[in-house]
Amino acid sequence: MLKLENISIQLGSFELNDINLELEKGDYYVLLGKSGVGKTVLLEIIAGLINPEKGRIFLNNEDITKKKIQKRKVGIVFQDYSVFPHLTVKQNIGYSLKDKKIGKNQKESLINEYAEITNVTHLLNRGTQYLSGGELQRVALARMLVTKPECLLLDEPLASLDVQLKGDLRNLLRKINQNGTTILHVTHDYEEAIALSNKVAVMHVGEIIQKGFTKEVFQKPTNEFVANFTGIKNFFLADFKSQNIAMIYDSLEIHVSNNNEFKKGKIIICGEEIILSENKIESSATNNFKGKINQIIPYLTNYEVLVDIGVVLSVVISEESLQKFNFQENSDVWISFKSSAIKIIP
Repeated sequence: MLKLENISIQLGSFELNDINLELEKGDYYVLLGKSGVGKTVLLEIIAGLINPEKGRIFLNNEDITKKKIQKRKVGIVFQDYSVFPHLTVKQNIGYSLKDKKIGKNQKESLINEYAEITNVTHLLNRGTQYLSGGELQRVALARMLVTKPECLLLDEPLASLDVQLKGDLRNLLRKINQNGTTILHVTHDYEEAIALSNKVAVMHVGEIIQKGFTKEVFQKPTNEFVANFTGIKNFFLADFKSQNIAMIYDSLEIHVSNNNEFKKGKIIICGEEIILSENKIESSATNNFKGKINQIIPYLTNYEVLVDIGVVLSVVISEESLQKFNFQENSDVWISFKSSAIKIIP
């Protein structure tokens, strides 16, 4: 469907280096990375706003690398919406059809169809200066969708919206994708990637360092940057003394399930799978450690508890558990987790 082959460009001190990416029809593909790694530049190259110095772009097996912007069947929506402030919502949506050789009635029908899909029908005669951020984003989406692009390119579409508006727009983006539009979505928010995508590519310093199905990338990060960036806190170098024993920093012994009998590698311990208790508990967990709470960090729906057991582990607990057991910073606690809760990266 959309295929990038060895896309490279030098822009001052920044460069994109041999970017290879392939989207199949119907994919919701998220390009994930911190600010300044080249995500937006890559979108602009696909859209035809920037020409690559090397590499080729294919859309449905057609080489579009040197095609003009207007001749590419892709649509790009920027973070700042880029709607025309002097036009109404209806005029903004219809602007994309200005040079299309279609009749007035068909144009009206298309505007109404995509206004309904993006839920802005009631705003058609309103000036865009009176719209909220969420409404502006919907208008920008409708303006691109009305041209029926083969692939929709989204640059941080949820970044400037509040929590409720983000939820509403996520649902709209899912609906657009489920209706058959292939989407390439740029973001720095890994939760956004999990919520929307079926595939994800992680970018770092102008390169794609891991890509694949979303579940695979998040559950099996191939390096420390991906693990940390995707929200994994408990990530350690380890020597495997046997199939079932890993040593961290030559001092802490962890029970693992090393079915491939690796000698060296890295282990990931998911914070949600660690049990925190006041006293040692009897369970099937093979790893039990006494430690001290260093810090308790509140988040929107839970708490992160940093526990020093010789290494510092991040434990995720609910507010209910925090209050029930009255966990305090500098207090002694026990943690436990199963060997099956540990993921191994060779």
